[in-house]
Amino acid sequence: MKLSKLLNYTLLLSLFLFSWKGYGQDKLQDKIVASTKVMKDFSEMKENIPEKLFEITEGIIVIPKLINAGFVLAGKRGKGIAMVKLADGKWSDPVFVTITGGSLGFQAGVQSIDLVLIFKNNETLENIGKGSFTLGGDISVTAGPLGRNSTASTDYKMEAEVYSYSRSKGLFAGISLSGSAIDIDAKSNEAFYGEEVDAKTIFSESENTKPSVVALKKTLFNLYKN
Repeated sequence: MKLSKLLNYTLLLSLFLFSWKGYGQDKLQDKIVASTKVMKDFSEMKENIPEKLFEITEGIIVIPKLINAGFVLAGKRGKGIAMVKLADGKWSDPVFVTITGGSLGFQAGVQSIDLVLIFKNNETLENIGKGSFTLGGDISVTAGPLGRNSTASTDYKMEAEVYSYSRSKGLFAGISLSGSAIDIDAKSNEAFYGEEVDAKTIFSESENTKPSVVALKKTLFNLYKN
């Protein structure tokens, strides 16, 4: 690779990892709308998230347009939302989160990836309010099985705590998440809800009536009903 390209990749990676700016109210609304679109798009794909898996999930993270970039030293950065399923079957209000990670690799370039993480237990997500957790470290993560009608024979020993689905350019694509850290984005939550509020409180409620939030919850409910 030419030196100029190497310098460009290095500069891009540096900017992408270290120049992260917070979102205003409109941008946060846009992020929820984008998350809704990701879930709709995933459901319309031939190889999508199995209904059987979604029936038993208790939590979800959606990261629209996760940036995956690098040359030798790779990095990831994205902002999205996390929600848990409440005891009555409703989805909680969204909590804004960030995902960051770096790893050694040899794929040069920049990718924009839609990422969905399916959690078996809502407690796993609720615990990130106490601090960040690392995928592949603090909790196990594996690529999820594909096909809406996949059955328990696919991989439903359910040994992983989190199942990941990533899509690039309209197709499912593998991405290494090992070592990626997920954190609560407290400033975005404060900006969106108009007051300082912890993730545990947001996860316990399903009262927000903003159109973007209502549409997201309706989409999740209509996709798989449970």
